[in-house]
Amino acid sequence: MDGERQQTSAPELKAQIEAERGGRPFLVFRDGGGEQRIVVVEDGTATLWVGRGESSDLRLDWDEEVSALHAQIEVVRDECTLLDDGLSRNGSFVGDHRVEGRRRLRDGDTLRFGRTNVLFRRPGEGAPEATVAASQVPAAATVSPAQRRVLLALCRPFKDEAPFATPATNQGIADELHLSVDAVKTHMRALFEKLGVEDLPQNRKRVALVERALQSGAVSRREL
Repeated sequence: MDGERQQTSAPELKAQIEAERGGRPFLVFRDGGGEQRIVVVEDGTATLWVGRGESSDLRLDWDEEVSALHAQIEVVRDECTLLDDGLSRNGSFVGDHRVEGRRRLRDGDTLRFGRTNVLFRRPGEGAPEATVAASQVPAAATVSPAQRRVLLALCRPFKDEAPFATPATNQGIADELHLSVDAVKTHMRALFEKLGVEDLPQNRKRVALVERALQSGAVSRREL
C-alpha cells in the first residue's frame, strides 16, 4: 500500500486475529492490488529477505522504489531485527526513522520499504512504546481519557490472551467504572467511529475494536 489509509475489512481482521493466535511474529501489508497479505515468521526461520527480486521472502515486486534485495529481517527465536546495510537506494524506515544498520522490532511497529507500509506484529509482547500504525488506527490519539477507560475495561478479558476471551459487556464496563449503561454506549459509539470499525457488522464491532486497540499499541496488555 502506498501509504494511504485503507479500511481493514472484517475478513482481514479475522485473518489477523488467527495469525495472532498462532503466537509467532508476523508481517501485514497490502500488495499492488490492495489485497492484505500476511507473512508469518515460522519457527526455525533465521532470515527474511525483503525486496522486489524473485528470491525475496517478503516480495514487493509492484513497488518500483524497492530494490531487488532491499533489507533483511533477522530472527532469533521470536526476536526480529531489521537490518539495512545500504543495500537499498531508498532506505528502510521504522515509523519516521530511517534504519542505519540494525533496529530491533517491537510489536506494532510500522516498517516502510519504498512506498509500502508493513505492520510488524509480535503477539504477547504488548510493548507500551510500540509505534501506533496510522493506517490501522488513524484516530487513536483523539480518544479522550474517559473513552480510554472504557476501552481498557472492554479489553480487560484479553489480558492473559485466553483463546476464547470475549470483550466486556456494556453492563460489565458500567459496573467496573461506576457509569450508567447509556454512558458506556455513548463512549462505545465514539470509539467505534474513532478507531474505524463503525461500518462493520454489529456482531463484529466489539472484537474488532479490541483487536485494533491491541494491535496498534493504543492499549497494551500490561495495562489490563
